[in-house]
Amino acid sequence: MKQQKYNIHKQKEDKQTKYETKTQQAQQQQQQQQQHDKLQQQQQQLQQQQQLQQQQQLQQKPGWPLWASSFCKQQQQQQQQYQQQQQ
Repeated sequence: MKQQKYNIHKQKEDKQTKYETKTQQAQQQQQQQQQHDKLQQQQQQLQQQQQLQQQQQLQQKPGWPLWASSFCKQQQQQQQQYQQQQQ
């Protein structure tokens, strides 16, 4: 009789630990997903900054027509606004 009671108790415990490990796994996956999202955002920002730098370097080259550099400036402003919205 005691053995039976113990078995039932043991089954309950097993169910509880199974449930706990499942929720832990789910939480870990969520955290990994969030980290991944953050990484992607950082990479996008990096790419945008690199593009900005390239455009600025291009502007500094002599012999650039005025319309081209003003077009670039417009694009930069748009990109900076986009970055601010993202953060």
